[in-house]
Amino acid sequence: MSNQAHLSSNADTKFVVQFWGVRGKIAATGKQTIRYGGNTPCLEMRVGDKRLIFDGGTGLRILGNNLLRQMPVEAYIFFTQTEIARIQGVPFFVPAFIKGNCFHIYGAAACNGASIKQSLSDQMTPPNFPVPIQVMQSDLKFYDLTPGDTVTLGEIEIETCLTKDSLKTIGYRVTWDGHTAVYVTCAEHNLKASDKNLLHLVRQADLLIYDSASNSQETGDCGLHGKSVKSCADELEPWDNCFWQTCVETAHTAGVKQVVMSCYEPDYNDDFLDLMEQQIQSAFPNSLLAREGMILSVY
Repeated sequence: MSNQAHLSSNADTKFVVQFWGVRGKIAATGKQTIRYGGNTPCLEMRVGDKRLIFDGGTGLRILGNNLLRQMPVEAYIFFTQTEIARIQGVPFFVPAFIKGNCFHIYGAAACNGASIKQSLSDQMTPPNFPVPIQVMQSDLKFYDLTPGDTVTLGEIEIETCLTKDSLKTIGYRVTWDGHTAVYVTCAEHNLKASDKNLLHLVRQADLLIYDSASNSQETGDCGLHGKSVKSCADELEPWDNCFWQTCVETAHTAGVKQVVMSCYEPDYNDDFLDLMEQQIQSAFPNSLLAREGMILSVY
């Protein structure tokens, strides 16, 4: 069996990654984002007999609706940070309101010092939201992480690494049965591929999932604002300066087998993302852009 991640139709695969939300900052739904999707970040990994969820953007609502057919549900939810796009789906995660389900929730302290439990609770405190987190009837277990911690769930090992100090963002490396998927989000734009912590996290990974979103203040305005396909192509030159190149360089240096980019700017329409994918594949052929609903098997 190939040591690569592939689009999978094999229900028997033991290590499966599914994308439920692929948009950064704010949801972007409409006819211009149909092919790639407009929900904010949510990634599911089904590893062995356990279900891992990374980030709780609006894609978490869609995942939750699918889980209603599989109850009772036990899952492990890991947050990369508590910026609104990563947690805004939690109040709409229906399985959390149903008694008999169990969710283990992990996250590092936010930049203001708030624990993951406090951050999620504050989001659901009036007037932000009419229903407090205490109304959730499932068993919610909270665990505070410090970047660099390793979490062990049976035969699954989950390593962590700080990827953006200003937002206390952490990346995750999930290893099971000799295979590894890494989720790196909101990395520092000046983070170099020679960074030892980053290289250690992504070393020899079968699959590296990396944030493609740019910061216009640091990389130039990469937004499209409804421009035509021709205009999209014209925009690719300034987009060359965006920090996805750090991902490609890191992947080459660390021996990563496949790269998937995700968490797109809300103004990136489907046509522009098609062009982005072509550009990334020219630098790293075994790469692609995530689409909502896309399933990958990690071999």
